[in-house]
Amino acid sequence: MTTDTLSPQRFMLIFRNAGADTHAHLTPDQRVALAKQWNDWYDGLAARGKAQQGSPLELHGRVVSGAGVSQRVIDGPYAEAKEIVGGFIVLSVAHLDEATEIATHCPGLPLGLTVEIRPLAPVSPVLDGVHGRDAI
Repeated sequence: MTTDTLSPQRFMLIFRNAGADTHAHLTPDQRVALAKQWNDWYDGLAARGKAQQGSPLELHGRVVSGAGVSQRVIDGPYAEAKEIVGGFIVLSVAHLDEATEIATHCPGLPLGLTVEIRPLAPVSPVLDGVHGRDAI
């Protein structure tokens, strides 16, 4: 598979294991320093045109599941600590290897965060071609 380096691809970096427990051992000064590392990292990516958007996520929200009469809305998310998504960055880069290289510099890695790298699809891959709808 060849990649056209003139057409950037979009990838999402998803930061997992980002719950409060991951940061509980940090002193206030360490938290300030870590926030600066994150801001500097993101700002550097944005300045080079690599980061299109990104944001940390609040620790609370809602989960909607089911359909019809069995549909449920509960406060959450209630995930295992290792699955808590703490934020994301959408990248515009040449290929998966470049997105991976960027992810290796994530300031949260030393704390145990993991970074999931996922290409963004123009349409849902499971629905691609359904009812005549093809990828854009």
